[in-house]
Order: sequence, then structure tokens, then C-alpha cells
Amino acid sequence: MAALDSGTPKHEAPEPLEGPVVATITGGTIIWFVLFLVQLPFYGWFAGHGHTWWLWTCLTGGGLGLIGVWYVRRRDAAIKRATGQQTAQAAPTE
Repeated sequence: MAALDSGTPKHEAPEPLEGPVVATITGGTIIWFVLFLVQLPFYGWFAGHGHTWWLWTCLTGGGLGLIGVWYVRRRDAAIKRATGQQTAQAAPTE
């Protein structure tokens, strides 16, 4: 039987993907709230069939999405602040 690999990577990990993170999280949060609002008029049907968890899942997704929006906005601001500090330090002073 061949010896198992030690787990040492053979190549470097790729850089993380960066994109419109704030817009993506905001869009997903809006979708969760819209799904909640669309299902709300049918609460009686959901309750009668034991599916009220569908409503609460959408509401929870929207709530967690608000936390996510807060988090990614702060992260984005921190990244921009750090980039600005790096460029200020790299600029030659006269």
C-alpha cells in the first residue's frame, strides 16, 4: 500500500475572490424579506399544513442577512482604511 501524503500542499492557495460583497449580501437579505412577505398572507394555510417554519426561516434569513450587511460594510470600510494607510505610508514626504 502506498504511503499517505503528509498533507503538505504542493502549490500555493489561490487568492480569495473579491467582488461586490456588500451588494451580494444586501441582495440576498432583500430576497429573504421578500419571500417572507410573499408567504405571510398564506399564514393560515402554512399553519394548517404544519409548514409555518417556512415563514420563520425566511424571517430568520432576513434577520441574519441584516447582521451580514452590517458585518461586510464594516469589513469593507476597514479594508479601505488599511489600503489608504498603506498608500499614505508608501508616499514619499517632501
